[in-house]
Amino acid sequence: MMRACALSDLDDGKPFAVEVDDVELVLVRQGDTVHALRDECSHAELALSEGEVTPKGIECWLHGSCFDLRTGAPSSPPATEPVDVFAVEIRDGEVHVDVTTTKNY
Repeated sequence: MMRACALSDLDDGKPFAVEVDDVELVLVRQGDTVHALRDECSHAELALSEGEVTPKGIECWLHGSCFDLRTGAPSSPPATEPVDVFAVEIRDGEVHVDVTTTKNY
């Protein structure tokens, strides 16, 4: 696990772009939970951090593909492939992400 940012850097429900060990991530805080996904839409290869969080997940700003924050699975077209999801731990007010292993479901 590597430090990504302070928990206080994250606004609830807002995408936050960060790089951890050369991996571009988008972090999304939902209350006490933080989700970490690869910051790249599997359809258009654009930064998901530039999109918005909706009840269905994180939505790509260009074509509207939406990805589940927990699983990375696409929940709306045109994307058909999931995005990588990474394990997150919060310790002492710091967000740590394991970018060595994906945890898609």
